[in-house]
Amino acid sequence: MRVYFLYPDRNDDPNKPLPAHADHLLRDLALAPIIAAMANGDQFIAATVQQVLLNSLTDLTQITYRQAALQDCLNHPNVIHALYQIPIKAFELKRKRWLGLFGMHYPSSILSEARAMLIAYLDLLKELRQLADQHRAAFQSPAFSRFFAMIQQELSDDYLVEIEQHLRQLSFRDGILVSAGLGRGNEPGDYVLCKPNQPQKNWLQRLIDPTPSYAYTLPPKDEAGSRMLGDLRDRSLNVVADAVAQAATHVEGFFKILQRELAFYVGCLHLAKRLYALQMPISFPQPLPLTQPYFAAKGLYDVSLALVSQQPVIDNDIEATDAKLFVITGANQGGKSTFLRSVGIAQLLMQCGMFVPAISFSANVCSGIFTHSKREEDVTMNSGKLDEELARMSEIIDQLRPHALILLNESFAATNEQEGSEIAHQIISALLDSQMKLLFVTHLYNFARRWWRMQRTDTIFLRAERQSDGSRTFKLRVAEPQATSYGADLYYQVFGEVAQVASDESTAA
Repeated sequence: MRVYFLYPDRNDDPNKPLPAHADHLLRDLALAPIIAAMANGDQFIAATVQQVLLNSLTDLTQITYRQAALQDCLNHPNVIHALYQIPIKAFELKRKRWLGLFGMHYPSSILSEARAMLIAYLDLLKELRQLADQHRAAFQSPAFSRFFAMIQQELSDDYLVEIEQHLRQLSFRDGILVSAGLGRGNEPGDYVLCKPNQPQKNWLQRLIDPTPSYAYTLPPKDEAGSRMLGDLRDRSLNVVADAVAQAATHVEGFFKILQRELAFYVGCLHLAKRLYALQMPISFPQPLPLTQPYFAAKGLYDVSLALVSQQPVIDNDIEATDAKLFVITGANQGGKSTFLRSVGIAQLLMQCGMFVPAISFSANVCSGIFTHSKREEDVTMNSGKLDEELARMSEIIDQLRPHALILLNESFAATNEQEGSEIAHQIISALLDSQMKLLFVTHLYNFARRWWRMQRTDTIFLRAERQSDGSRTFKLRVAEPQATSYGADLYYQVFGEVAQVASDESTAA
């Protein structure tokens, strides 16, 4: 049986390695709170979610396939949780009752344990079939419609009855019937386990049946004879034991796939529940083709910040048609970095087929998502901050393909204003010429002013709002860059009224 919840087919490798820049994404986009919320204490879900999140999709068909499946999950969360519990129960049963088939050496033991596993698994398959019968009509997505149809077809009533009959026969309560031949030197061989010719007769039938029967009973102390019969039994059961063990392993493999395919969607349900509790909106985004630059968001917020603060957070409304460069300036601690994270997270979630933290969201898919943020000084003193920044930028450039998204946060600020602005201008110009999409949070006024004067149609300027009294709204608006980032506000905030009085006296003098 095949399970295709994450992809319409199996052409994509579900276990492909994480991208080389995965650690930077996890750190710069603050993905840890999101993964923790999705996992809800389940380490398997945490590992699966991280794998899926960081290997985002670019195929619109695959993205919308997952969106439809997730919409079904949000509409019927109890069914999805019940489905996910089936493989959990299977693995818990195995953990409690069996040590594993591959550690056994005797076919009779292998057969006995494999049969016991299949009996336990059969009950779970019946539970799966019951869920399919009860809920198939309520699910609309291609993923779940196909899955439930497959369960009903391959786990039909006749099939389940036949499996039960086979498992009863494999108990061999009345012994086994074996045929054998004689080989060279009259050595026995060609052992074949045979199906009983007829059902076991009751005592009355045996009493009146004139057909002679022959039997030989081993003496109680005939250890050699007992070993020979045991060897004969194991040789006869070898092929059957192998087949039953493979069947048990096959069913277990199905449960493993079912668990992995559902883990991502269960994680999405956990995250949605947390955001509903915070009264923060979610919506399914509209992904657009790779080559169609577009960005529009209403009520976009930083979901990581909401999860950490456990309260509603400020959102933003932005619309930019054909924009490839977003230059984000404005007051310190005005929400610029938070907005940058919110965009990166929303893009990542959209390209995983998930809902996004916004009232509405639409953007073109990107060939990759990359982040470049300022880092602490190199404690080993092997390089300066600017060297380290440029080295990381070089690593990113080596991985880029056309139409990638790059999020730059205070990049190239480890040198003076003039040099940093020139470096930023050269690098960003080259990236735009290579069909990249960039969001750049910066205090490099010379750079921002230079690009503002160019009046390029593919560039939009956003500025963090600051009220006249110095308070921040944490909202971003389309606006011309300013020559100040209002660092004095922070200075007075830290040093208090004394610094303000001193400043006023100095100005008066």
